[in-house]
Amino acid sequence: MAIKSRFQVSMGEIFPHGAYVVSEVEPVRDFDKSTAARPVQATDKESGLLVWAVSVLDPDPAARKDAKTVTVKISATHQPVPPEAPAGMPFRPVEFDGLTVTPYVNENGGRARIAYSLRATGMRAPHIGARPGKQDAA
Repeated sequence: MAIKSRFQVSMGEIFPHGAYVVSEVEPVRDFDKSTAARPVQATDKESGLLVWAVSVLDPDPAARKDAKTVTVKISATHQPVPPEAPAGMPFRPVEFDGLTVTPYVNENGGRARIAYSLRATGMRAPHIGARPGKQDAA
C-alpha cells in the first residue's frame, strides 16, 4: 500500500461551517531559491504549478482560538481570484476544489504537536443553497 503525504478531503470535512477569505491571494516564496534581491515563487512538488496562499476564517464555534484563521495554499498557473463578497457582508465566502491535507510535526518551544497544511487546486464562490462541502463529496 502506498501512503501519500497528502490526503484528499472534502470541503465539508475541513470546513463544516463554510470558510471565508480574509486576505489577498499572495505568491508563496521559495526560500531555497530566493535571494534578498531576487524573490522566486515556490512551485508545487507534485504538479509543478505555482503556489499561492490565502488566509481563510473558519467560523466553526468549536474551533480553537488559534485555529480560527488558517492558510490554504493553492497550486495554479495564474494567481487565483477570490469570490466577491455578497452585498452587505464583510467577508467573502469561499469553497476550495481539490482540497488536500498534509499532517506534519510542528516543534514550537520544545513542544511537538501534529499540525496540518492545507492545499487546493482552486477556489470559487459557494453554490447558493448548498450546505458547505456537500457538492464536492464523492
